[in-house]
Amino acid sequence: MTEKEKQSHEDLLAAAFRDHAAPVHGVRPVDHGDHGDPTTGELDLAERNSFRRVTKATTIRAEDTTDGYEVEYRKLRLEQVVLVGVWTEGTVAEVEATMSELAALTETAGAEVVEALYQKRDKPDPGTYVGSGKVKELKDIVMATGADTVVCDGELTPGQLSALERELDTKVIDRTMLILDIFAQHAKSKEGKAQVSLAQLEYLYTHTRGWGGNLSRQAGGRAGSNGGVGLRGPGETKIETDRRRIRTQMALLRRELKAMKTAREVKRARRGASAIPQIAIAGYTNAGKSSLINAMTGAGVLVENALFATLDPTTRRAELADGRQVVFTDTVGFVRHLPTQLVEAFKSTLEEVLAADIMLHVVDGSDPFPLKQIEAVNKVIYDIVRETGEDAPPEIIVINKIDEADPLVLAELRHVLDRDNVVYVSAKTGEGIDELTARVELFLNARDAHVQLLVPFTRGDVVARAHAVGTVRSESYTEDGTLLDVRLPVAVADELKEFHVSDAA
Repeated sequence: MTEKEKQSHEDLLAAAFRDHAAPVHGVRPVDHGDHGDPTTGELDLAERNSFRRVTKATTIRAEDTTDGYEVEYRKLRLEQVVLVGVWTEGTVAEVEATMSELAALTETAGAEVVEALYQKRDKPDPGTYVGSGKVKELKDIVMATGADTVVCDGELTPGQLSALERELDTKVIDRTMLILDIFAQHAKSKEGKAQVSLAQLEYLYTHTRGWGGNLSRQAGGRAGSNGGVGLRGPGETKIETDRRRIRTQMALLRRELKAMKTAREVKRARRGASAIPQIAIAGYTNAGKSSLINAMTGAGVLVENALFATLDPTTRRAELADGRQVVFTDTVGFVRHLPTQLVEAFKSTLEEVLAADIMLHVVDGSDPFPLKQIEAVNKVIYDIVRETGEDAPPEIIVINKIDEADPLVLAELRHVLDRDNVVYVSAKTGEGIDELTARVELFLNARDAHVQLLVPFTRGDVVARAHAVGTVRSESYTEDGTLLDVRLPVAVADELKEFHVSDAA
């Protein structure tokens, strides 16, 4: 093939992809403009947006009569999904919000929602999750829409999965499997991938299904008492063999994660020894945590309008308006009914929250039920505190996205939440960011020791340290050295005790 033919071939393929590839829901294009090289977050977002879930590709042939050769390309299509939910409690608005969140999770996983339905019941049906009448209705919808997958808003038992797949003749997954799939797509670091693999194996271990007695190898002893030749074996069924292999892989991953946890603890200890305040940003998924850290530090962290866009903790050093240096840590988001396997696997990552001096609890103000978000996040943090035995750090609740929020929802939040502990911001427009920064400065100053230091001119390192980790209120020069009126962390103030003039009032 000549160079001209190759170029024409590539152009046709590119045109086919542009014509048939479905757009990513809710993703805003990144405009680099004249700002120089793209940030790490922008590069990560471009790589993530290039991913497409493709099923049932249709082959199309096109002939270029001019050059006399054939080009073959494929029509790309996103996986078609039907959502199913069971309404056991709450209002209609709450169950619709839950189904909307399930739809957002599905789209984040790379699929397209074609239909959604839910059923009001006291509790899910033990056999098929929904009633027999709803199963027939669901089967008609699957046949009419040509859906590839059914996603249930709940954790299904192995029996429910088998029954639904048999009745619907299509793939069935539950909410936990969906979240694990998103985590598997978004994990980038070695630790993140190992944590996701461990969570998937823990889920698979409890949902391993047998495939019939013909795969069993349980017989043993004398012929005539057990079926004879061909049925004697090691006494272990296929499902037991599968579970034993899963246990072996889980033990290996736990050892790897234990070694990684040691490295994380060493880094955490170094940050603690530096006396630089640590600020953890936690909250519900897609509440705008990464956008907030970018607005406060200009860090260029990956920002995407999708659930669980951030899985690997991101640590950035920044300088507040008063000159104090701080360390921000962006953590993985939480969600309602977060699978216990994920909480267990990501425990070492979530412990970053407990190690911080202060936690910024970010809430999506544009969500119709932000108080439910706060409740879900507090539950996960409580579980971590209970297991580790450590105390949760003081928190500032940050209501984000106020530019998109319903005024009635904001009024409810102002009525329910403690005013002294809440800041209303918009990381997108910058509204309220200065107030939040001032609130953080005020909190850190309240934890500091207010002292005066007289530092000899030969000890410039002490002056630099005071500027780096404290707030210098005034600085003057005397015959004996530099006189500093400064607020310092208590530990640093004790280290510099030899330079104290007197404790400030």
